[in-house]
This record gives sequence, structure tokens and C-alpha cells, in this order.
Amino acid sequence: MAVPAFSDIAKAANDLLNKDFYHLSAGTVEVKSNTPNNVAFKVTGKSSHEKSTNGAIEAKYSDKPNGLTLTQSWNTANTLESKIELADNLAKGLKAEGVFNFLPANNAKGAKLNLHFKQPNFHGRAFVDLLKGPTANIDAIVGHEGFLAGASAGYNVQNAKITGYSAAVGFHAPTYSAAITATDNLSVFAASYYHKVNSQVETVSKATWNSKAGNTVGLEVAAKYRLDPVSFVKAKINDRGIAAVAYNVLLREGVTLGVGASFDTQKLDQATHKVGTSFTFES
Repeated sequence: MAVPAFSDIAKAANDLLNKDFYHLSAGTVEVKSNTPNNVAFKVTGKSSHEKSTNGAIEAKYSDKPNGLTLTQSWNTANTLESKIELADNLAKGLKAEGVFNFLPANNAKGAKLNLHFKQPNFHGRAFVDLLKGPTANIDAIVGHEGFLAGASAGYNVQNAKITGYSAAVGFHAPTYSAAITATDNLSVFAASYYHKVNSQVETVSKATWNSKAGNTVGLEVAAKYRLDPVSFVKAKINDRGIAAVAYNVLLREGVTLGVGASFDTQKLDQATHKVGTSFTFES
């Protein structure tokens, strides 16, 4: 199996716990389309439970034979972002990204350089903010026969100061994975276990302890059940009694509907629940 990025060492568990739960926004619409000349367009819009709306439009051009990808986006916060990606041009396994931001309202600018280097048993990344600091965040992970170990660190060049560090270990197999992470200067610890029971059922459990906040350990469990080839349901609950459920179905080719809700099981008589829907259109 390929060695994941440091932030993805617990990806299977985190995805099952966090993705495809639609209650966080009151409504979400996403439209995707592709052209014959390798240009992909995406428009997204979200409506929050506080009645605010936001959206973004994105165009991406891919030249896979030459490893070149160009992306331009513009969102309702009036932020323009341009991204240039070069993969395997300078060296095999190396991808370089240049990300440039511009806010016309106040002429604020941003420039970042990201490097990703992948080899069969190694995955390293560097994220450099060229205009703020500059600052750099570097992480790396090594793997052997499913066992993984990695670390990350942040550094402010101007102040010559380490701004943060983290570490993680894990094990990945085709049907299950486990990970232990220590983030926020080794003060927040999390242990997760993901299991694909069969082609229909997936489960996950996760425990989190913030050593700065006390001795309380947070627990979460979740499960996913595939009803048929085009639909599935998900459910999760944490130690505070906050539960969420979701349903996803492919209505027809290119049209996906998602419906979700969350509620406090200890306050069912109060209006603490949230409901959200999501539509995705692809062509």
C-alpha cells in the first residue's frame, strides 16, 4: 500500500466520522462539469443555519502528459486564488505547487510554495508561506509492510522559532487501520480504529484527550451501511450524546442527494437539532 501523507495517517477513520454528514449546512449545492479539452468547472454554494450564504466557482485545466495543472477560483468573500501544479517534472515523485491569493477589496496578497515528495516507503511535504514570516510547515512519514511513523513541525524564519510540532504512528491493512496521533505540540492525543467489516458495513471508533483541558477523554463511534450499489446510510454518536444520521443516494447518473440530521439525545425536548440537504450534479 502507498504511504499516505502525514495528515492522512488516520484518513479512513476521519472520513467515516466526518464526511457525508450533511447537517453542518442547511443546504449545499455543487455542480461539476468537464469539457473535452481537459477543463473541469465546479460551482459550490452553501447556506448556513444562521441564514448566511457563500459560494465559489472554480476552473481547472489538466495536462496530464506534462504533469501540469492550472486552477483558478473566486469565492463570495471576493478572494481570487490561482494555483499551479507541476508533477514529476523536476524529479520522479516530486510535485510542486504555487498558490497565489488576491483580495481586490484591500489589495491583500498571498503567495505559498508547497512541495510533495513520494517514494514507495516515504511521503514528505513542505508548505511555505512566502509573505507571512516566511513560515514553513514540514511533515514526513515512513512506512514498511503497513507500519507507519511520522512527524511534523512548523518554523517561523523571521523569528527563528519553532511554532509547533506533532507526531503519529499507525498501521494500515486492506480492511482495517489504526492510528495514534499527538498534535498541538504533543498535547492533544487521539487514537482511532477503522474496520471494513464487509462490502456493506464499515465501522470506526476514536478517542481524543486534550491534556491542557483536563482528564476527560472524548469518544466517538460511527458506522456506515451500504443499502445497495447507489445508496448508503451513516450514523455516529459521541460521549456527550450528540448523534448524527445521514442518507446518500444516486438518484440518476450525475445526480446525488444527501440528507442529514443531528440532535442532542439528552435534550430531545429542546430545539437543538439541525437538518441539512445536499445536491451534487455532475456531467
